[in-house]
Amino acid sequence: MRGLTLLGLTAVLALPAGTASVRAAGCEAVGDVQFICGQSGPEDLAAIPGGRWIIASSYPKNDGGLRLINIQDLTTSIVLPTETPRERLDRTAYPSCPGPIASVEKEQFSTHGLYLRAGADAQHTLYAVHHGTRESVEVFEVDGRAEPPALTWVGCVVAPEGLNLNSVVGLPDGGFAATSFWTVGTGTMEDARAGKISGVVWEWHPGTGWAMVPGTETAGPNGLEISSDGKWFYIGGWGSQSFIRVSRDQDPVQRDEIPAGFHIDNVRATADGSILATGQNFGAGAPPTSHVAWVDPNTMQLQEVIRHPVSESFGMATTALRVGDELWVGSLQGDRVARFPAP
Repeated sequence: MRGLTLLGLTAVLALPAGTASVRAAGCEAVGDVQFICGQSGPEDLAAIPGGRWIIASSYPKNDGGLRLINIQDLTTSIVLPTETPRERLDRTAYPSCPGPIASVEKEQFSTHGLYLRAGADAQHTLYAVHHGTRESVEVFEVDGRAEPPALTWVGCVVAPEGLNLNSVVGLPDGGFAATSFWTVGTGTMEDARAGKISGVVWEWHPGTGWAMVPGTETAGPNGLEISSDGKWFYIGGWGSQSFIRVSRDQDPVQRDEIPAGFHIDNVRATADGSILATGQNFGAGAPPTSHVAWVDPNTMQLQEVIRHPVSESFGMATTALRVGDELWVGSLQGDRVARFPAP
């Protein structure tokens, strides 16, 4: 394990809506850890195929939306909200969607978990968990041929009453699955903290709608990933501090679980099929720390590769993405993505 430290970080102002690509000031490296500022609570990150662009969520409800990071020059631009959002509701795919929301909520448009499903001819699909005037998964078409990539909102699916959505992954049939950290009437945040069952994974399919996934009941189900063959879900058990593997469409359901030693937030597949699990550790008597671990989903072995103290400006780590020879780490709080040398 390699310990990396974040100390003495300097806060910077967030970018105003509509700003062109800029590089924020006051964003100097600390040791071998570098930063990309100009973010707003980048809770999750998603890579656009091609190796040039990263989409970052923006969690705060007064400065939310979606940001686009250029991997080459490390500049950031705000793609939502914008004065002229691209919106084209696909009523065939999403007939129950009430209509666009980003153009209505503007800076209040808050995004949480992200998932990008690669498509043919550089036409991709982005799923974004949204909190606000509706609890929903918002769907965007990503045109990777444009420079920079262009996002067009094409639909949404409103969550059943009482769900608290967190992470989302696309499914082969055009549907998606999402974690509900807690569900009203089933669990609470306090249950999750105490390691008690609080939520479950849900799937949504065109034509059939929402359904709970058997075997995914968890104390604070947070991060979610799916195997390349679609046969396994990988769940970050935040309350249980564990990495969980659950079979799909298998009777009986197979579930395997290993301890992580920290509260797993997001989980993200890498090119070689391994999983990056990112999260936090906190409690009485010890300073809070952020963690990133590699997980082999086949052997269910976990190896921690980053542990660092939480700082005021960066906050607690929530997600990690392999970008070249680095691990990019996002946070629910703060204005920056941290760039660690990949172990």
